Amino acid sequence: MKKVITYGTFDLLHYGHINLLRRAKELGDYLIVVVSTDEFNWEQKRKKCYFTYEERKKMVESIRYVDLVIPETCWEQKVSDVKEFRVDTFVMGDDWEGKFDFLKEHCEVVYLPRTPEISTTQIKTNLGKA
Repeated sequence: MKKVITYGTFDLLHYGHINLLRRAKELGDYLIVVVSTDEFNWEQKRKKCYFTYEERKKMVESIRYVDLVIPETCWEQKVSDVKEFRVDTFVMGDDWEGKFDFLKEHCEVVYLPRTPEISTTQIKTNLGKA
């Protein structure tokens, strides 16, 4: 079984997220999605989420491409996650191109093109203008 892992906040879930998860799942048989906790988002990323971690986790779990959802609590956990879950492929959007190449000694690293016309940041900006 080929295992794939990806990471994200997945706040204000939209079709760009779904596209990423669908394409990630196409690269293997089992998709693990690591969702950033509220504490990690605030303390490390300085990002305030609209939905709580538990709400975001439930939404991501409901997507048919997703097999397992686990929490992301720190930047450094990626290597241990890849080893613990015996991951074959690590996937991120291409806005992170090159940032996770250090994982290549543990698994394949793939950067997928983002859905160009949608982003959570753009949604928040547009809602602020409404």
